[in-house]
Amino acid sequence: MSPVLADVLQVSALIVALALVHRPLGDYMAAVFTSGKHLRVEKWIYRAVGANPDTEMRWPAYLRGVLAFSAISVLFLYLILRIQDDLPGSLGFAAITPDQAFNTAASFTSNTNWQSYSGESSMGHVAQTAGLAVQNFVSAAVGIAVAVALVRGFARSRTGELGNFWADLVRGVVRILIPISVVAALLLVAAGAVQNFAGIHELTTVTGQPQSISPGAVASQEAIKDLGTNGGGYFNANSSHPFENPNGFSNLLTIFLLLVIPFSLPRTFGKMVGSVRQGYAIVGAMATIWFVGVVLVTWLEFAHPGTASQLAGGAMEGKEQRFGEGASSLFAVSTTMTSTGSVNSFHDSFGGLSGGVLLLGMMLGEIAPGGVGSGLYGMLIMAVVAVFIAGLMVGRTPEYLGKKIGTREMKYAACYILVTPALVLIGTAVAMATGHGESSMTNTGAHGFSEVLYAYTSASNNNGSAFAGFGANTEFHNTALGLCMLLGRFLPMVFVLALAGSLAEQKPVPETAGTLRTEKPLFTGLLVGTIMIITGLTFFPALALGPLAEGLAA
Repeated sequence: MSPVLADVLQVSALIVALALVHRPLGDYMAAVFTSGKHLRVEKWIYRAVGANPDTEMRWPAYLRGVLAFSAISVLFLYLILRIQDDLPGSLGFAAITPDQAFNTAASFTSNTNWQSYSGESSMGHVAQTAGLAVQNFVSAAVGIAVAVALVRGFARSRTGELGNFWADLVRGVVRILIPISVVAALLLVAAGAVQNFAGIHELTTVTGQPQSISPGAVASQEAIKDLGTNGGGYFNANSSHPFENPNGFSNLLTIFLLLVIPFSLPRTFGKMVGSVRQGYAIVGAMATIWFVGVVLVTWLEFAHPGTASQLAGGAMEGKEQRFGEGASSLFAVSTTMTSTGSVNSFHDSFGGLSGGVLLLGMMLGEIAPGGVGSGLYGMLIMAVVAVFIAGLMVGRTPEYLGKKIGTREMKYAACYILVTPALVLIGTAVAMATGHGESSMTNTGAHGFSEVLYAYTSASNNNGSAFAGFGANTEFHNTALGLCMLLGRFLPMVFVLALAGSLAEQKPVPETAGTLRTEKPLFTGLLVGTIMIITGLTFFPALALGPLAEGLAA
């Protein structure tokens, strides 16, 4: 079988699997967040935290819950990392330094999972399970909760109430993330992924050199790392390590996991607003951008110039021999467009233009299909902007799902859109101007600049992947990237919830002959065009200095 045919079959199998679960999973998640009943285990959790799950919250109270829970999560994880050497199961590893502990705590709480350390030589069992794995669940659930609050803003009228944050958080963990993660972890163990709490194994290689092998609860963390679009690997090599990703089946399974909830949430959105066709329009825009990205990167990597690349059948440097160009490209596009950050190949080794596509996937705002929860609310913000633009074109007051998009709503949407570009561009500029960016480069020239740009793009958009050549473990980068992660995660949530509250207070606007049909393919095309134009105008100069310059010079 030719490599091209194998890749086509792999992508086709993935699309079929996602299509099969889109409706049942989307409907199930809609039922979870509209149910009036609480499970017994959920009631125990509510009593433990002192929350009343039946109390409705307006957007300021909902936001306070998000920020308070996340702040406590940062402090809790920071404490675990700082006292790791005094905890059981530390495997003899020292406590994490203050700057790296802050960076890691900010990273996992913000669903970024950027890692400036090697997990197998830095983190013991308690830090990995009670610290990092717990945040993999709850940070993903926070994203889902905020997305559900925005959907309620569209679905409700003449009220500012958006639901209860604590109920949404707990339901997301208990009813969605844990059950799917258990099944996924069992499948990964069956495929050969490691799952134990043994000590470090000291072995001797065939050349007589000593080697330390760190075991751990790898399969269970791998499952939620991808399902929750987290990305932080148990090992430094992440999903290119055979303990995390043993074979082709596990590779395709992990790609499926990181896409399944983001691609199913538009169905949840459609069910909750009373029109599944609205959900199809949103998922259509997500799928279009993702599929074009997969085709572009795969083609660019197979067509990479050079004798060595042609003999190898593609640019294989930095790629896994087990998976090849196609599976590496599919994984790379899926992980950068879902804010996951896990990798099965090193993005530093991708060509200039294909690396630029991966950068662009993050710069779009992680919306194709984006992170768990964050992808949906990011796409809905862009839908609001697209509706506004369409209204200006025809001279009509913009409306979306029966809600007027006025000055206040557009201010919230504009502020949301401006946050991450400001963090990316200012962060990259400061790093380069102070010399910290240049000193951390492994490469020079355009590719070296791309390493710095990628790091701040990844952190600010809560992705977590990196160009492997970038040396991020310095006080400056640990602090600066940590701040970018926190601001890039929680500042947009302020504007999302404020927009949700504003929409929920409105009374429905009756549909007329002049109402823009936002469930039609025409609107999907308008939405994709709006996203590309806004991103292109914002980031083209930075891309021209890095990946475009490198690609055109090749």
